[in-house]
Amino acid sequence: MKYLILRWLVSAVAVGLTAWLMPGMTVHGGGFNWFLNLFIVSAVLGFLNAVIRPIVTLLTCPLVILTLGLFTLIINAMMLSLTNWLLPNILTVGGFWTTFFAALIISIITGLLSIFVHDDSNY
Repeated sequence: MKYLILRWLVSAVAVGLTAWLMPGMTVHGGGFNWFLNLFIVSAVLGFLNAVIRPIVTLLTCPLVILTLGLFTLIINAMMLSLTNWLLPNILTVGGFWTTFFAALIISIITGLLSIFVHDDSNY
């Protein structure tokens, strides 16, 4: 359970840093509400990545193979776009390229921060 909460925190930090870095991505709210909205966005994005993303990856498997895995970047952008669609009052991401690069930055930051988060139950 502690590992899940730490991963959720890592995802929220990645979304927050990306919203700070990308001019076309905004997490709405001020003060405490902004932090709460970060956790909501990261929870919805995590849920979509856990449930919808494997189905989309399976359905687009020929494209993923044909592009040597680069199509997964488009799938990541689709998941962020779906999060934007589900949370219109909380998250605003404008345009395809903004969504694409925001998803890429979120993936990179999450990957880098995940190096420091370990699940002790696997050892």
